[in-house]
Amino acid sequence: MMYESEYMEEKAALQTAAKMCAATRTAPKGHGKDTLHTLVLTGDEKERLAQKMEEVGLREMGDKMPTWYGRDANNIRRAQAVVLIGADKKHRGVPHCGYCGFGNCSNCENSGANCAFSYVDLGIAVSSAVTSAAADMVDCRIMYSVGKTASEMGYTDDVLWLGIPISISGKNIFFDRGIFHD
Repeated sequence: MMYESEYMEEKAALQTAAKMCAATRTAPKGHGKDTLHTLVLTGDEKERLAQKMEEVGLREMGDKMPTWYGRDANNIRRAQAVVLIGADKKHRGVPHCGYCGFGNCSNCENSGANCAFSYVDLGIAVSSAVTSAAADMVDCRIMYSVGKTASEMGYTDDVLWLGIPISISGKNIFFDRGIFHD
């Protein structure tokens, strides 16, 4: 049997995505509560994300959309897969915390703010995931624009998302992207 490079690279990208999801699941979590979610998008679902990113970019940035959301949507199209990592916005009830700036969970929740541990957990999980991709020698980039768009796509309610497209190619597609935003 003979396997061509494109087929093998796609398989490798999916294996790396699986490892990134595993790294997310095993990442340390605040107050011992696992509130993390992962999704992997390929094919038509990945294209749907890219199209929605352009829509969100137009709404948020108008004619400057290509400088950020459009650029990132093009990276999504060129990547083999996108790993979405999310953390629930739930308040943890950690006594005497106040990291959110509201003194306690009740004040935080009543003000409509998110628990600081959601952001901490998301950051640790994303860091663990990209470390896993780096160990596999797979190019990736953490993208807020992907996360903001994913939150509007209805994958899961009340989740803070970040997105990580992954790519195996002769040159890192996330480098020299040519368009810079203000």
